[in-house]
Amino acid sequence: MSNIDSLCPDRIAELVATAPASLEWQSPFYRKMHANPELSGQEEQTAGRIAAKLRDIDGQILTGIGGHSVIHVMRNPADDGTPGPVVLLRADIDGLPVTENTGSPFASVATARNDQGELVGTMHACGHDMHTTAGLGATFMLDALRDKWAGTVVTLFQPAEETTSGAQAMLDDELAEKIPAPDVCLAQHIVPGPAGQVMSMAGPALAGCDTITITLSGQSAHASMPHNAIDPTYLAAMIVVRLQGIVGREVAPQEFAVVSVGTLQSGNSNNTIPQTAKLVLNCRYYSEAVRQQVTAAIERIARGEAIASGCLHEPTFEYSCRGEITDNSDAVFASVRPAFDAVFGDDSVDAQAWTASEDFSVIPRGLGAPYLYWTVGATPRELWATGKNIPSNHMDNFLPDEEPVMAATTKALAAAALANLAAR
Repeated sequence: MSNIDSLCPDRIAELVATAPASLEWQSPFYRKMHANPELSGQEEQTAGRIAAKLRDIDGQILTGIGGHSVIHVMRNPADDGTPGPVVLLRADIDGLPVTENTGSPFASVATARNDQGELVGTMHACGHDMHTTAGLGATFMLDALRDKWAGTVVTLFQPAEETTSGAQAMLDDELAEKIPAPDVCLAQHIVPGPAGQVMSMAGPALAGCDTITITLSGQSAHASMPHNAIDPTYLAAMIVVRLQGIVGREVAPQEFAVVSVGTLQSGNSNNTIPQTAKLVLNCRYYSEAVRQQVTAAIERIARGEAIASGCLHEPTFEYSCRGEITDNSDAVFASVRPAFDAVFGDDSVDAQAWTASEDFSVIPRGLGAPYLYWTVGATPRELWATGKNIPSNHMDNFLPDEEPVMAATTKALAAAALANLAAR
């Protein structure tokens, strides 16, 4: 990447501001997508709409890699035939099992069956509809600017981000063999913040996460005869209490970790001490060393409390929904941030590390490419100024301020791509 003739930030700002791309379709597309969310692994109609729109641009379209994915490959070699850099833009496309409560005229009233077969309301409560619309818009913008840059743009629309399974599924389905090898990967996410403000940083930007399911085996008995039981509910309660000491007493104060007990399941009747209990934990970190320290402490505490309760069997541990730490490349940040500053001026600001997690970084890790992940504010500015009742991702009233957020996310993705492509 350091050997290419790059577009300067001011030139990128000029191109983004004057790109001759027609983007009037973005708002209707976004609203259609928002009103018709599909859960992770079920994104068939969403993928179809994306692919149909991409057919308006010259390029190769790939579908169905690792699920309901859509990929557009735009090759634009230099005049001498050299291929130039390869830039991958990623957008996620799945919705959530949340019943919408925004009052929007295009609010979702859709329902779907979740993995347990339950009928649930569905909603784009995390902004993936905006990410997808911006990914398409940036691709159209770059297509309209083909005479200004050289290289290859791979726009990847990823399913099943919410279950942190889609990125790995695409790699497992030989993604690396089916697309040009990227020199850099780029992605973004809308978050609470002044609408249209672009927030970027180098280093750990999103936490890594694990779901840990602990199954405890006790001894069942009638509730009137607790002396005949080994009570797994009591054991689970003691483990919950002890887990709270990991972050407060074992993780160094300058480090970050979260250990939350999301589920405690035990028993089915009031007069029976059950045989088993189950804890489901959500854990987050900004470093692999802290991840290993915390998970070792969780297993030690659970085993120790089981011994203290006289259990005949050790607890079992199941790890799932692993999300890698999103650790932005210093070099990619150094190439993109000046472009953001030129395009957005005072609305290009430093990001703060976000405790949320996601699986974007699985793709560049698997493809051996450096990456950058940034965030864009989605809150109407007058609401943000009040500091009160700010909707956040995954809430049933989360709805971005459409016009400024759509413009900022589209321009940010295009500008970041141009900062890593070759200049003509």
